[in-house]
Amino acid sequence: MYLEKLNPQQRSAVEHGTLAEGAHVAGPLLVIAGAGSGKTNTLAHRVAHLIVKGADPRRILLMTFSRRAAAEMARRVERICGQVLGANSGIMADALAWSGTFHGIGARLLRDYADQIGIDPAFTIHDREDSADLMNLIRHELGFSKTENRFPTKGTCLAIYSRAVNSETELGPVLRDAFPWCATWENQLRDLFGAYVEAKQNQNVLDYDDLLLYWAQMVSEPMIAADIGSRFDHVLVDEYQDTNRLQASILLALKPGGQGLTVVGDDAQSIYSFRAATVRNILDFPATFTPAANIVTLDRNYRSTQPILAAANAVIDLASERFTKNLWTERQSAQRPRLVTVREEADQARYVADKVLENREEGTKLKQQAVLFRASHHSGPLEVELTRRNIPFVKFGGLKFLDSAHVKDMLAALRFAQNPRDRVAGFRLMQILPGVGPSTAQRALDHMAEAPSPLLALGEMPAPPRSGEDWTTFVSVLQELKSGKAGWPAEIGLVREWYAPHLERLHEDAATRQADLLQLEQIASGYPSRERFLTELTLDPPDATSDQAGVPLLDEDYLILSTIHSAKGQEWTKVFMLNVVDGCIPSDLGVGSSAEIEEERRLLYVAMTRAKDDLDLVVPQRFFTHGQNAQGDRHVYASRTRFIPATLLQFFEVVGWPQVKSDSAAAQQARQVRIDVGARMRGMWR
Repeated sequence: MYLEKLNPQQRSAVEHGTLAEGAHVAGPLLVIAGAGSGKTNTLAHRVAHLIVKGADPRRILLMTFSRRAAAEMARRVERICGQVLGANSGIMADALAWSGTFHGIGARLLRDYADQIGIDPAFTIHDREDSADLMNLIRHELGFSKTENRFPTKGTCLAIYSRAVNSETELGPVLRDAFPWCATWENQLRDLFGAYVEAKQNQNVLDYDDLLLYWAQMVSEPMIAADIGSRFDHVLVDEYQDTNRLQASILLALKPGGQGLTVVGDDAQSIYSFRAATVRNILDFPATFTPAANIVTLDRNYRSTQPILAAANAVIDLASERFTKNLWTERQSAQRPRLVTVREEADQARYVADKVLENREEGTKLKQQAVLFRASHHSGPLEVELTRRNIPFVKFGGLKFLDSAHVKDMLAALRFAQNPRDRVAGFRLMQILPGVGPSTAQRALDHMAEAPSPLLALGEMPAPPRSGEDWTTFVSVLQELKSGKAGWPAEIGLVREWYAPHLERLHEDAATRQADLLQLEQIASGYPSRERFLTELTLDPPDATSDQAGVPLLDEDYLILSTIHSAKGQEWTKVFMLNVVDGCIPSDLGVGSSAEIEEERRLLYVAMTRAKDDLDLVVPQRFFTHGQNAQGDRHVYASRTRFIPATLLQFFEVVGWPQVKSDSAAAQQARQVRIDVGARMRGMWR
């Protein structure tokens, strides 16, 4: 029986609302899944169980945190169905067509209902950098880049806009609570955002936030909401603690009574408020669907030892509000988590390097060990020490694949061919060509904007004087892409061949970047069309081959360095956490409100629960701060994080490093020497 390996709580979640003779639409279900409690396995079993009991997989909507998570879920569902359905399991799993991220599902639905909501289904999607560039263009056109007082940068403007949209909050309160230094610009920002929205609509582009905003607006019309909701018998949402208010309102519109709705998450792991995610969605779920909501708590942990869980439970027990659960495990150990005090960050780096090598000699591979930190710059001294000792490492939480210039150039060509009114893509693309600067590109784009057929108008323009044959080749490639004659995915090969000489001209490390472009071409072959490729890649980008802080590919093993945010969902045999002091965790920038303090507490909990066998929390008494005056001492003294008060020390092994060794006779004699330095100083002036 495929359910026999599940524990009673997991099985209760899987079987909710299903009968022996078939599946029926059940009431709302909230699964509180603690760290390491088999959440993904439970959700996969629930989807498979629904299919086995007769649910139509084409009428199941499954939304996960990433597209990769959705693909992994589909694989698990197929394996589980295979135990019951045999040869037909692949067919049923493949029919699970509506699985993906909120943004990916939103993009599909917006194209499906484009005629009803008045948008062009051929819209293209801007990533964050493209959106910031367009915001900057509007900012400049409105004259805000030349104000007497400092106006917020393009990135800050986009962050304000995004926070207001995703949190469904008026601009004034957003500025007051999250961006107080920008509050005096409220009227100008309102004008900027209005012009930004108009520019997007004129160019037929949607940004990342629009995919949720348009979806939410679409389902605010009851008849459309009912129509979309009726397409799905079951709606399942993973990582519900990381959803924002827009996403919660979409779910409520699709399933106002909660029928067929399952959400899975852990309020103790809600750590994305900077993306406007709110822990209130999961905390308020029972009240939203009172009295029908059913709650199942998964509190058996399959990852960590009991002492690690005891310490993590003690930390999160001090939270002001949470669903009550205490993780437990059958994995016993005599080793408590270590709370290691060192003098400064240099000692911290040496301690971690020593222990990592010691663990490796005892049989724990470098890949099975991880060093976590609150902010990316916290690992700087450690990276120096690891490099000095020739310990290879990979650092996560840095540059993403789509942020690299060469990949953005390639995608801009595909996007501009898809939508020639996309000014950001066109502006970037034209300036790749020698002899074409911002003014020339601007004139070309203005000329295209006035024409009914933009690419035809581009072809009729005279080539810029210094662009030579590059302009002619550029126009012909765009027109060939627009015609669709090459077909997909051959089109991306066409773009790569056109871009190759420019790559050599623009970048010294062209060979490394060429590997990224070949990887991009390989990724593209897995998509049915250019439109799907551009949409999915923008919404859920993979990592770059150049995303690594070291060169681990030259070694068979390497240590993992990661921010806590990037480590979420991961696990390692041995985990070290750096700078477990006030000012780092909680961050000195994250102590403005009780809600921010509580999120910092959850961050520490997430870090602690990544460890399977060993956990070291390192407390430097003196650390370097990026926020101090550069003219003064940028080292500050700090105390152990407030999230581990003295009452919790019983859950830790408290040690100092380096450990004091027994004194030699010479050392004892040296300590008996006494001199009066003050008298000597006074004597210098007599």
